Amino acid sequence: MSSSDHHMDDVRRHNEDEALLRRFAATRDTAVRDEIATRFMPLARSLALRYRSGGEAVEDLVQVANLGLIKAIDRYEPDRSSGFVAYASPTILGELRHHFRDRSWSVRLPRSLQERSLKIAEVEVEARAELQRPPSVGEVAARAGLEEHEVVEAMQADRARRTTSLDRPRIQDEEESMPIVEMLGTTEPGFERAESEMASERAELRPKERQALHYRFHAGMTQREIGEEIGVSQMQVSRLLRSALGKLLVAVRGDEELDPAVIVAEPVTEPSANRRAA
Repeated sequence: MSSSDHHMDDVRRHNEDEALLRRFAATRDTAVRDEIATRFMPLARSLALRYRSGGEAVEDLVQVANLGLIKAIDRYEPDRSSGFVAYASPTILGELRHHFRDRSWSVRLPRSLQERSLKIAEVEVEARAELQRPPSVGEVAARAGLEEHEVVEAMQADRARRTTSLDRPRIQDEEESMPIVEMLGTTEPGFERAESEMASERAELRPKERQALHYRFHAGMTQREIGEEIGVSQMQVSRLLRSALGKLLVAVRGDEELDPAVIVAEPVTEPSANRRAA
């Protein structure tokens, strides 16, 4: 089939889709809605696959995406939209994000960190496809419109979401998928970088720095709450987090000196009266 024939097929399909969408908007006929959903299920599946590395079965993700697709069909207004795909894609992605934010986090984390982590995951997928290699922290930060320390912070939050059994298959719907425990020691793009970050954290972070990171990113505590827990002021907690994140940045970027621009996202209020040395 020639390229012109393919183009004609695409045009014909687009016209058929629009006719069905207009018909459903006018009649609200559920049979028409089902036909539209069937035609656009490949779109929903392709968007669901962006999240397949999150530890959930692909078909579960597809079901969530299909729910977003149905919502998009129900809300679509042909005369007020620039096209169904352009309208439906953000709706489907939003449904997937809500699913991960509300149900998939294994420990309590601030919602802002959850949403930032999901945004960074999307950016990493797109950047990896474009660059044909794992993107650096700086590249992810630039594409996401974030500071580098915010990317590192979100990576820490993402580790909490990915906690899972080592005996679980890496990809849930593939029978031949190797359990995670059997992959330990194997080499795959991105694993060495993650391992070096964790090794650096274990080797270089002081006990209270580790505690501060744990309470901030794994327990979702505020700086004030962390200070009360470990017996230091909020200002000292801010310094601990700044120092720890700086060391993580050094591990990720390979810099010899701490970037003075590295700061802690949470603003520091008045220090408490209970000041002890960190």
